[in-house]
Amino acid sequence: MRRRLINSTLAVVLVVIAVFGVSLVIVETRTIQAGAQESVGAEAVRLVGMVESRLSGGEKITAEVLSEQITTDRYALIEVPGHAPVQIGSRPSGDVIASTVHGEQGETVTVQEPRSAVSAEIGRTLLIILAVAALAIVAAVILAIRQARRLTAPLTDLAETAERLGSGDPRPRHRRYGVHELDRVADVLDASAERIARMLTAERRLAADASHQLRTPLTALSMRLEEITLTDDPETVKEEATIALGQVDRLSDVVQRLLTNSRDPRSGSAVAFDLDEVVKQQIEEWRPAYRSAGRAIVRSGKKHLRAVGTPGAVSQVLATLIENSLMHGDGTVALRTRVTGNQAVVEVTDAGPGVPPDLGSRVFERTVSGRNSTGLGLAVARDLAEADGGRLELLQQEPPVFALFLSRESERYRPDGGESEPAPEADPQPGTEPGPR
Repeated sequence: MRRRLINSTLAVVLVVIAVFGVSLVIVETRTIQAGAQESVGAEAVRLVGMVESRLSGGEKITAEVLSEQITTDRYALIEVPGHAPVQIGSRPSGDVIASTVHGEQGETVTVQEPRSAVSAEIGRTLLIILAVAALAIVAAVILAIRQARRLTAPLTDLAETAERLGSGDPRPRHRRYGVHELDRVADVLDASAERIARMLTAERRLAADASHQLRTPLTALSMRLEEITLTDDPETVKEEATIALGQVDRLSDVVQRLLTNSRDPRSGSAVAFDLDEVVKQQIEEWRPAYRSAGRAIVRSGKKHLRAVGTPGAVSQVLATLIENSLMHGDGTVALRTRVTGNQAVVEVTDAGPGVPPDLGSRVFERTVSGRNSTGLGLAVARDLAEADGGRLELLQQEPPVFALFLSRESERYRPDGGESEPAPEADPQPGTEPGPR
């Protein structure tokens, strides 16, 4: 492309020089010839005037007297009736430019100039024109090379950007080149790079969330299957299998929830549900694991609370908090339900060392962890809570108190036709009265 740009620019310049150069040569040639003819004629007129003046004064007409009135390389012939002809200079040979003027007293003056002198001046003019044309061509080549580089370098850079996008490097370069069309292409490539980066980030986030979120229900399911392998009682096997099937259903809900959040994190399917059932189900699922670790998991607080949210998501949030307490906490884990304003709150606390002071404000950030874990659990749990209009907060660092806030059911009557109990007074914040932690 660079060669094409240079060749096209040179072609345009050469055409312009050819058209205007030939016209200029023709015009200059005619101008020089006309000027030489006019100059010869002017000298002839001047000599006639000098001759008439000397004849009127009775003075002699000689070559010595009149030689100063004529150009050195020209020839003059003065003919006066009754006098011998007077010659000034050498008669030129070959083609000449001549002018003859007749005076009032019958004198005749002829001035000649060799055409070779005019041709020499025309040649000098042509050399000047050719020199200017050569300079114009050189300047055109330099400008063409610079312009070609200016246009091809951005195209090469844009090609490299596109190649980087194709190789999996979606970082935008934010380079602009001062050419509107090229800048427009750069804008489109940068926008595409940002979209690809967002999609790759979303895919990586989905993979990380899926690996973390599926781990908890799979762990619970494996514990139920272990219980089945360790017993020969058909009733126990049936009970554990029923619970395992329920966990499979919740596992499917987690997968569906992850796929939904990957498309739109705010597309929750919140409904009114019995919060006690979700808390009870989580305690039953995690009690074998806590029993194996020599610890206990208990619940307390207000009963018969109905909240608004997605039961599967709420179960997943509570499972994340319970699992964190099992892995990083100590002592008895307590789940406490209470009411504050128009919100139902589930607090999860244990007797462990809690959250380090330097991580208190960043504990919900991704990849932030103080115990060599992935740092995804709490971040994903907060996203799940916020997708249903709730929120997950750290109320106290030591001992740790995490609280899940959910909206309460706003209708006066429950869907089953029973009348909702009146909203009780808000419970005090944790730490203001004795209670399980």
